[in-house]
Amino acid sequence: MSSPDKIKKVSIIISRGSLEGVYPGLIMANGARMEGIEANLFFTFFGLYAILEKYQDTLKVATVGNPAMRIPDAKGFPLPTFLGALPGMSAFATKMMQKEMEKLDIPPVSEFTQMISDAGGKIYACKATVDMFHLSPDDFVPHMDKVLTVGDFYELAAGGQIIFT
Repeated sequence: MSSPDKIKKVSIIISRGSLEGVYPGLIMANGARMEGIEANLFFTFFGLYAILEKYQDTLKVATVGNPAMRIPDAKGFPLPTFLGALPGMSAFATKMMQKEMEKLDIPPVSEFTQMISDAGGKIYACKATVDMFHLSPDDFVPHMDKVLTVGDFYELAAGGQIIFT
């Protein structure tokens, strides 16, 4: 039995703007670059906040409507949705998650996107979302490569794996 061909390119779509919605794509893109795999990040809808300079380090954990939310860790008691709606709960959960990520030396979003870019990963914004949110190039981090249409993204992703987080 022959082994499958090595993945040469991944294009990762990040559409959620919560901390737990952004980090999986960043971790996968960083891992791809560390393995010598071409990595393209395509930020759309609320995921775009991860590359908006003003907001990228203010992303929060979504505590409402998250059935996997547990206190204080993944082995703890489930957090009922109504408790997630209490004032300050999202900030509390965000601080807890950031504290755990710091222990593992996982950088904040701004540093992580810069690292990926410095390693040769490409960062793109969705044109439809940019237009819908009335954004300009000045709103984005300097290392954002380009605003792409969906068609441009598919052309760029051709021949590789597309991952939707």
